[in-house]
Amino acid sequence: MTKNRISLYIILLFCLLLTVGCAHKEVVDACLKGHTYGFWGGLWHGIIAPFDFIGMLFNKDVTMYAQNNNGSWYAFGFLIGSGGWGILGG
Repeated sequence: MTKNRISLYIILLFCLLLTVGCAHKEVVDACLKGHTYGFWGGLWHGIIAPFDFIGMLFNKDVTMYAQNNNGSWYAFGFLIGSGGWGILGG
């Protein structure tokens, strides 16, 4: 690589970091109270994801993905429920 190309990459990286640094921080503490969703909640939310997406277009209180989840098991259930691996996609 030439020095000009390396300089360009450094400048682009700096601009990207500068832009990301201005991002708005959302406080989700209110969302993280109450029931914690696990595998079965993720599975159900994955199955109804197309309907949730339509609801999101018209109502800002509807979300597709539960903020108060237990992490990887919820994500695994959501992936299976949404047909992400083609299990229920047929």
